[in-house]
Amino acid sequence: MRLRSIPVGSFRIGAGEPLVLIAGPCVIETEKHAMKLAAQLVKIAAAAKVPLIFKASYDKANRSSLTSFRGPGMEAGLEILAKIKERFRVPVLTDIHEPAHARPAAEVCDVLQVPAFLLRQTDLLIAAGDTGRVVNLKKAQFLAPWEIGNAVEKVKSTGNRKVILTERGVSFGYNNLVVDMRSFPILAQTGCPVIFDVTHSVQLPGGKGSASGGQPEFIETLARAGTAAGVDGIFLEVHERPEWALSDGANAMRLDLLPGLLAKLTRISKLVRSWGPS
Repeated sequence: MRLRSIPVGSFRIGAGEPLVLIAGPCVIETEKHAMKLAAQLVKIAAAAKVPLIFKASYDKANRSSLTSFRGPGMEAGLEILAKIKERFRVPVLTDIHEPAHARPAAEVCDVLQVPAFLLRQTDLLIAAGDTGRVVNLKKAQFLAPWEIGNAVEKVKSTGNRKVILTERGVSFGYNNLVVDMRSFPILAQTGCPVIFDVTHSVQLPGGKGSASGGQPEFIETLARAGTAAGVDGIFLEVHERPEWALSDGANAMRLDLLPGLLAKLTRISKLVRSWGPS
């Protein structure tokens, strides 16, 4: 059972609060592109009356291939995120990959995200917790949902209790992921808000050999199912032209499809939340 909600920017996320959208490109491609996409997302979220957290990575350190685009780097990327936060008055989220990145990222970002592959890195978790920022823990593809409590305790050992948990699918054989809907109530037993990363859940990791593939045709199906299961937020990587995206385009959602999806998800979420906590 979700015991409480936590503040993020001007709103709260968790028990009794509206469904939250975490959305943006996988990686910052250029300042112009990030700013334009942020403007469109803010407009779409406002029309749907959905609280928005803008997400984008300044560095994707876990790309499949050495030659894959990683982003502008921490200094330039954080400058861009700071501009987005100031111009659009929206909270921002980014990944951190090393303990030394936590403090600089926290000076700009409202939410620090620990990538799924790094969820057992104790020093990284403690560094993120020490900043006092909200920490989003992406459940590793190799972990059962009840194991994430160990990562939560590492963050909370710093005195920071602002932790959210994100399901992003579990490895199912080679180059495939599957989402177990039982994961959501199990994660909620930690007392942390629960997010569903839909677009990474339709990813086919390493499916193209030197890059990941994806099945974006199932984004809506999984998003509706997760919302019906009672998650507190939906995480979507979006792009106006996914086929042109420099990272994770194969599993990204096309931007023009987002308003229609949000209209469905908000109706589902209101109905589920009207029943009270499960």
